[in-house]
Amino acid sequence: MVIGATGQTGRVTVRALAEDGWAVTAASRGAGRDAGWPEDVRTLRLDREDDAALAEALDDGVDLVVDTVAFTPEHARQYARLADRIGSAVVLSSGAIYEDEQGRSFDTQDDPDGFPEYPVPIPETQRTVAPGEATYGTRKVALENELLALGERLPVTMLRAGAIHGPHCRTPREIYFVKRNLDGRHTRVLTHGGRSRFHPISVHNIAELVRLAAARPGSRVLNAGDPEAPTVAQIGAAIDAVMDVPSGTVETVTVPGDAPAPNVGVTPWSADHPVVYDMSAAERELGYRAVTTYADSLQETVGWLVERLRGSDWREAFPKMAANYGPSVDLFDYAAEDGWLAGRES
Repeated sequence: MVIGATGQTGRVTVRALAEDGWAVTAASRGAGRDAGWPEDVRTLRLDREDDAALAEALDDGVDLVVDTVAFTPEHARQYARLADRIGSAVVLSSGAIYEDEQGRSFDTQDDPDGFPEYPVPIPETQRTVAPGEATYGTRKVALENELLALGERLPVTMLRAGAIHGPHCRTPREIYFVKRNLDGRHTRVLTHGGRSRFHPISVHNIAELVRLAAARPGSRVLNAGDPEAPTVAQIGAAIDAVMDVPSGTVETVTVPGDAPAPNVGVTPWSADHPVVYDMSAAERELGYRAVTTYADSLQETVGWLVERLRGSDWREAFPKMAANYGPSVDLFDYAAEDGWLAGRES
């Protein structure tokens, strides 16, 4: 059973498991179906917050549960109550749980000098934020702790994902460059010298990690990342190539530090320090080899984004992303960019 089957990662995971020979039940609130799934994939309407509904869905037992929408310690307690009906589980976690040696994490990134300075790369042994209910990261740690405590009662693989990318994303970072190209913006500003790195992970590589973990049940935490962590400047260039933007027609202006003015140079990857995940544990424990690279997977992501943006305001097409940034941050404030660029040139 894949819970959250019609979400960004669930869609690809269902297909990967079905093609690997699993009899898959795709559970989601809308009981939807993806056109890419084999016909024998069964769909099920399920609200994972409904304890009785989840218990009923697992009544006959399953060999594997993949959960893409578990976020809280209460979700872990659901599994504790139903452990005798599940062979093993793979649950999506997040790299947001890591903390640096000064106690900084994604929770402090908006504070002065608050962005974490992690080792490069970050191993799974890196310290984490304290478990709790306060933030996304603290809730994910609490979820991890309670699930791993189940031990042999229910072997659970936790996948600490980086910046997930692929079609059907509600907060697609790639929109930053795709929309600029569609709008004919020929100059872009990048903070931190264009060197910011925030390790991406393709939905296809997540599905491969799930497939491998399903065949090798165990209680473990593993990072989930693509084979490379490109800089933001490299990401822009890769998207330009996919969109057939002629070489030399886009000027990239870099600034050494933070945004030089409000809404200027801030991208969804902008960070003073790199965030790169160590993938050696997944390679060692699961035999993981990425099935795609960031650049190779861009074609479908960009194509999907172009179609979603066609004739739509980006905030209407991606309301969750707009809400995350709020009214004070506009990723496409071209007037602010032009004003700063004009002042720089003068």
